[in-house]
Amino acid sequence: MKAIAHIKSDFPTKFGIPRQSGRVETLKASIIFEPEYRNPDAFRGIEEFSHIWLLWEFSKTMRENWSPTVRPPRLGGNTKKGVFATRSPFRPNPIGLSSVKLEGVELQTDSGPVLHILGGDLMDGTPIYDVKPYIPGDCHPDACFGFAGITKDYKLDVEIPERWLVQIPEEKREALRSVLEEDPRPGYHHDPGRVYGMPFGTLDIRFQVNGNLLTVCEITEFKERD
Repeated sequence: MKAIAHIKSDFPTKFGIPRQSGRVETLKASIIFEPEYRNPDAFRGIEEFSHIWLLWEFSKTMRENWSPTVRPPRLGGNTKKGVFATRSPFRPNPIGLSSVKLEGVELQTDSGPVLHILGGDLMDGTPIYDVKPYIPGDCHPDACFGFAGITKDYKLDVEIPERWLVQIPEEKREALRSVLEEDPRPGYHHDPGRVYGMPFGTLDIRFQVNGNLLTVCEITEFKERD
């Protein structure tokens, strides 16, 4: 198989990416296709669907060896579960699956047809192997959540002082706040004195978490780290 497209998102690194698609519905991203797949006929009818499936690669977490068990962060990082019972990126084949909202379709751009999506959970530049329409029959309301149903699910209160808020583009403020509410930290980090850094678009967001309150303490221009 080979990649048919790559995603353009506000996450230049893995840190801070929502733990699954749809968690932050205001997150915008675009799917840019490779030249050989830019035939507009390949997209005929896709605008009739509200959501699509993305089949993609965990391109930054590939390993030569794999383990039959992993430690899900939301279980504290100490409990082992079978890799096939989790959505861990460390798998025999590093394949990801995301359901996202199709916000719009542009067929005529300098980059060929472009799909604009909402609610993605992909790092910028992630290779995409296929796009398929999502249909209501894909939903199973009676599905069991397994251990995912007993993990702690919460949202943090987010405080962004005005001196930092004005540095965030207005059209990205709601999405960033929603990402921070999801608590980007590893599930086993609880040090209120620790300062975390999370790149978002062209910004480097620094924050601390004390109890249920996340406070942004600095915003600078993001620079690639070695």
